[in-house]
Amino acid sequence: MGTTTTAAEAVKCIKSGDRVFIHGMAAAPQPLIQAMTDRAPELRNVEIVHLHTEGPAPYSAPEMAESFFVNNLFIGANVRQAVRDGRADYVPVFLSEVPVLFRQGVLPLDVALMTVAPPDSHGYVSLGVSVDAALAAVESAKIKIALINPNMPYTLGDGCVPLSMFDYVVEGDATPLASHVGADPDDVERKIGTLVAGLVEDGATLQMGIGAIPNAVLAALTNHKGLGIHTEMFSDGVIPLVEKGVITGEHKSIHPFRIVAGFVSGSEKIYRFVDRNPQVLMRDIAFVNDTSVIRKLNKMTAINSAIEIDLTGQICADSIGGTMFSGVGGQMDFVRGASLSKGGKPIFALPSRTAKGVPRIVPFLKEGAGVVTTRAHVHWVVTEYGVADLYGKNLRQRAKALIEIAHPDDRAALEEAAAKRWH
Repeated sequence: MGTTTTAAEAVKCIKSGDRVFIHGMAAAPQPLIQAMTDRAPELRNVEIVHLHTEGPAPYSAPEMAESFFVNNLFIGANVRQAVRDGRADYVPVFLSEVPVLFRQGVLPLDVALMTVAPPDSHGYVSLGVSVDAALAAVESAKIKIALINPNMPYTLGDGCVPLSMFDYVVEGDATPLASHVGADPDDVERKIGTLVAGLVEDGATLQMGIGAIPNAVLAALTNHKGLGIHTEMFSDGVIPLVEKGVITGEHKSIHPFRIVAGFVSGSEKIYRFVDRNPQVLMRDIAFVNDTSVIRKLNKMTAINSAIEIDLTGQICADSIGGTMFSGVGGQMDFVRGASLSKGGKPIFALPSRTAKGVPRIVPFLKEGAGVVTTRAHVHWVVTEYGVADLYGKNLRQRAKALIEIAHPDDRAALEEAAAKRWH
């Protein structure tokens, strides 16, 4: 085992010019982050890399610009302003390939700051709620620092690693993990959830994220049978379906009877659910999001969302015009995997308008918008007004199908734009 020490002592190994990985989601090790940030006066040009993290990101503050630069692999709310201000940037990459960046030395890591569950009787700790790319970071970083948090669930799978891997070990307080509890679905989201659930077949394996629409879909699946989960992440919404015997995983060709994921986000309830639960298998995201793995799962049903979709089916999911909002993530990994799966369905579910009344189905994507999923990859699109199947349809047919599920007040303008484009 490495040296047991304090957070302040452990982060003294970080030098100017280093590249530092920070554990993602609710596993962000806040005492280590704060101790590193406290050293700002003596550090210059330290590059921080991470996926989405919960909690504060003090290293991204304007006054930290000379000391730290955040090179995001996915943009969360706590660094969004820094990206907009030019004090941070974003690496476009499929989530499945983030571990490759570390393992192949494309982004070699000097230091990894991690949160782990307390060691078991065999001397193994768990990366808990965030195995995803964190495992590759632990394997690849020159120096590894572990913060032991008794509140971190001990999840089973790839994230179980020997404590001896770490150079420095910090005994942390039992700090509660950051919770991410979404709002209850509204009427629009419930309609979308019901329509999407109608596309889900008994025995299907699901991928979905967190938020009101995924929760609405899950709530509408209570009469389904034999569903499975193979997803980059899941949240509280799966628990009632497990308890009711709807999610069993019995038909999965890979890891049957197991819920497979790369990370978990939600309330304290989901953290306790995954703790030492043999039904839950946390795997390296290079496996979870591997299209060649996903396609082997029959009836793989991938449910994703979009910021904007044009009349040809192009999906923008990472930016609002030229302003970066989130990232590519695992959308394409699962869209392609589901489309290649026997009986699989890639589904995009989104309200016809934003909360501010801005149309989401548009003639053209905004200038600077990123195409995360190409028009050739898109099959099913669902809004509160219906379901459009774009697969095998030409451009005019796609436009017609999308206009039919657009907001009624947007349809005349969309029809006019379509007529002008395909006169």
